[in-house]
Amino acid sequence: MGIEKEIRAKAEEYRDYTATLLSEMVKIKSYSSEEEAVCRKIKEMCEEAGFDEVYFDGLGSVIGRIGSGPKILAFDAHIDTVTTGDLSAWKKDPFSGEIDDTYVWGRGTSDQKGGAASMITAGKILKDLGYDKDYSVYFTFTVMEEDCDGMCWKYLIEEEKLIPNFAVSTEPTSCRLYRGHRGRMEMVVTLKGISSHGSAPERGVSAAYKASRAALAMEKLNSELKPDAENFLGKGTIVVSEMKVNGPSQCAVPDQAMLYLDRRLTWGEDAALAISQVKEYITEALGEEPESVTMPDYSKRGWKNTDYSQELYFPTWKIDEDHEIVKAGVSAHTDLFGKAPVVDKWTFSTNGVAICGRHKIPMIGFGPGDESEAHAPNEKNRIEDLVICSAFYAMLPYKLS
Repeated sequence: MGIEKEIRAKAEEYRDYTATLLSEMVKIKSYSSEEEAVCRKIKEMCEEAGFDEVYFDGLGSVIGRIGSGPKILAFDAHIDTVTTGDLSAWKKDPFSGEIDDTYVWGRGTSDQKGGAASMITAGKILKDLGYDKDYSVYFTFTVMEEDCDGMCWKYLIEEEKLIPNFAVSTEPTSCRLYRGHRGRMEMVVTLKGISSHGSAPERGVSAAYKASRAALAMEKLNSELKPDAENFLGKGTIVVSEMKVNGPSQCAVPDQAMLYLDRRLTWGEDAALAISQVKEYITEALGEEPESVTMPDYSKRGWKNTDYSQELYFPTWKIDEDHEIVKAGVSAHTDLFGKAPVVDKWTFSTNGVAICGRHKIPMIGFGPGDESEAHAPNEKNRIEDLVICSAFYAMLPYKLS
């Protein structure tokens, strides 16, 4: 029996095991920065699966290793989730982890504890097969991604000095192979007016009206942004996600305003360009420059209570279709399943913004579940996807070797 047949048979043998792993994770709430309980459970799961090493890093992510080769291949899954939102929109308990013939149900099943469950099974398969090839295979179960994508990996690379030769994000791809996605950044625009009594608005300058014109300028900017030259990642976008107006009282012309902006960055766009565009379009709309356009920092503490922060800038990334890691992924999929995978990209953002966008480590994406399930009510993941992905993750180290 060839290695691909052994791996497929093992992945199928562990079908129920993998679904149960995911179910147990889903039953544990793990909102960003509140992941301690699920991290401790995942560490226990990795130890029971026979991993060679399992530990917590300084931020609280779980780091597992199998093999001791001179090169490093890392598989990543973030194990924090967003909240449930409106519970009345859920048909099932979001933390039930219910398993039926087709799906595992609950918050985080696709985004993205499904990838984590398949990673543990892949590690178990590698141990069963006695993997001892060229790679130390790391499985990282990372924290705080929903709040600040990539910061966990910025910490791993810059502080813990875990620097892979290649990486795989297990965010949901519907079992397609992804090779990039747009970056993003957040911006705060401040505007100033002049207050006056509400009975005589002509004496003041309304920051609210300035904010309204600035918001419409962002709508115009969004319509005029262009796709990347290859037209692979598509066009960048910008949206006003929050507006606030303040003044001396409810009976006064407001003298302060704030716009919060979410900017998605296609290939060739960066923070400096995005900030300059915002200033240009608002200046054109108002006839004057905004008071400021800044990029805020994220500095929330996680469950390990470690001080760490970064600016809210997440660089765009993509790698060529003929890159070694893409070819290895295509070959692994073809050997396992008799056909090449669809090669595409994500719409949303992942930890790839740090791994490949910031630190230029070649990576691909391959994960169970659908992107459309992310942050949605009645989230679920196909059990068949879990099986496919556990086989793919176990096969890839052999292909790279």
